[in-house]
Amino acid sequence: MIVELESARLLLRQWRDEDLPEFAALCADPQVMRYFPEALSRLESAALIGRIRGHFNEHGFGLWALERKDTGAFIGFTGLGVVGFDAPFAPAVEIGWRLGRRHWGLGFASEAAWTALRCGFGQLGLEQVVSFTALSNTPSEKVMQAIGMQRVKDGDFDHPKLPQRHPLERHLLYRISRAQWLETLHG
Repeated sequence: MIVELESARLLLRQWRDEDLPEFAALCADPQVMRYFPEALSRLESAALIGRIRGHFNEHGFGLWALERKDTGAFIGFTGLGVVGFDAPFAPAVEIGWRLGRRHWGLGFASEAAWTALRCGFGQLGLEQVVSFTALSNTPSEKVMQAIGMQRVKDGDFDHPKLPQRHPLERHLLYRISRAQWLETLHG
């Protein structure tokens, strides 16, 4: 199991029980959750941490808790996960992130995502990684672009876990291959 990763300013680590209060507050924030169907309760946030831990146990990687090195503050998560629904691009490993609002605009999402990609292509030997989000989620789309991902032409899809005609149902798809990542790394 890959327990911990490190970037210049961040520690990507395993989850601790004491992360729950801050994580629950983050997941209850309507601004943080505006591109998700709904905010989460404390119980739902705890269940999500449980699912993340289960993913680590099953696959050896997952969504790492993010901690700032300078303050030790928990700020959210970033990591890799096996896509858990049927889609034209699955099976696949996706990269995702969620950060508390006061940590936005500081480059933490891109820095952590880049670190997760390095793990995915280096340590895990993945051939490609995908990312997707609701069409309206331009902040996440900018992170995808910042880490070298390319939007998949004709890759937009209706997320199967959302009801038909839900405002967030339509998603865009980005992808990066190991070769593209290496090119970005050495380019």
